[in-house]
Amino acid sequence: MNPTGVGIIGPGSWASVSHIPVIAASPAFELRAVSTSRRSSAEAASARYGVPGFDDARDLIARPDVDLVVVAAQVTQHLEVISAALRAGKAVYSEWPLGNGLAEAEQLAELARTSGVRTVVGLQGRYAPQVRLARELIHQGYLGRVLGTTMVGSGMVWGGEVASHSQAYWFDDSKGANTLTSATMHALDPFHHVLGELDTASANLVVGRREATVTEDGSRIAVTAPDQVAIIGTLASGAAASVFYRGGTSRGDNFRWEINGTDGDLVLTAAWGNMQVAQLALSGGRGADTTVAPIEIPAAYTDDVSADLAPTPAANVARLYDHLARDIAEGTRTVPDFEHALRRHRFIEAMRRSSADGTAQSLA
Repeated sequence: MNPTGVGIIGPGSWASVSHIPVIAASPAFELRAVSTSRRSSAEAASARYGVPGFDDARDLIARPDVDLVVVAAQVTQHLEVISAALRAGKAVYSEWPLGNGLAEAEQLAELARTSGVRTVVGLQGRYAPQVRLARELIHQGYLGRVLGTTMVGSGMVWGGEVASHSQAYWFDDSKGANTLTSATMHALDPFHHVLGELDTASANLVVGRREATVTEDGSRIAVTAPDQVAIIGTLASGAAASVFYRGGTSRGDNFRWEINGTDGDLVLTAAWGNMQVAQLALSGGRGADTTVAPIEIPAAYTDDVSADLAPTPAANVARLYDHLARDIAEGTRTVPDFEHALRRHRFIEAMRRSSADGTAQSLA
C-alpha cells in the first residue's frame, strides 16, 4: 500500500518535535507539503524538510498528493483551515482543541459528518503504555470495585511568566488554549478512557494569577483564562472523582493520579504535568500490600515505538499515528475523531456553566 501523503499546516515548535519525526519514521505516512502564515517561514520550512512550502494553507490543501491535512496551527485558525480541508474532501488530523469554543467544534463536527471524510483529533494521552496497562489491570479486577479517584496536575505553562508575545494568547480566555481546555482536557481524556465517563460534575474555574510577565521584554499582560481548575463529580460507575489542574508548576508533584478500589490501588506519576507528553510511572498495590510498588510495563505495551522516539514528546503521537494507519488499512475507526472531540468540548462548556452558576451538571 502506498503511504498516506501528509501536509502540515503550522509545522512550528510542536509539530517539529512530534508529527514530523513520527511521519519520517513511519512507512505508512509521507510528508508532502508544509504551510505557514508567512512566505519567509514557509521557505525556511520547505528547505528544512525538503518538501514544498506555502504561505497560504489553501495551496497545500489543493495538492493532489496530500491525502491527510494535519492542522497544528493556533486554535483560532482551526475553523477556517479545517473547514477548507473538509470541503476539499481531505482527511484531517486536528490538534486539540478542535475549535475555539463549542460552537466552532459543533460546526466542524457537522461539516465532517456531511463530507464523510476520516478525521482525527490529537488526544494522544490514552495511548501511553502506563495508561493502557492501568486500564487493562482495572478490567482484570486488580482493584476490585473502583471506589474513587483523584488527579492533580500542573499545566507547566500558564504560570507567572511566558517567553514571548507570540505565546501570550495562552492567557487570553477568548483564544481557546488555556489550562482548562488544553492541559486539563489532555489529562481528562485518558482519565475517561480508563475509568469511564463522568455522570455528574461540578467545577470551580478561578483566575489565580491576574497578570503574567513576557520575559522577552519584561512587559506585563492581563490573564483572563482560568489557571486553577477544580472538578469534582461522580463516574457513571458510581465512583467518586476529583481533578485539580493548576497553571504553572509545583515544587511538589506536577502529576499524580491515584485510583482506589476495594482490593487495591494504582498510582500514575510524572515529573511533567502535561500527561499526554510526560514520561509516566505506574505503581500499584493490592491485597496484603501495605504500599504501592513500581509495576513493570510489559514489552507489548512499549515496543510499538522506536527507541529513538520512546523518550520524546512524540512517543504517544507515534502510537496514535500507528492506530490511524491500521484504521486506514482496515477501514476501521478507532482513533479519537471529531465526534469524540465534540463530546469533550461539550464537557468544557458544562464545566464553564457549573463554575458560573454554582450548579452540578448532568453529563449523561
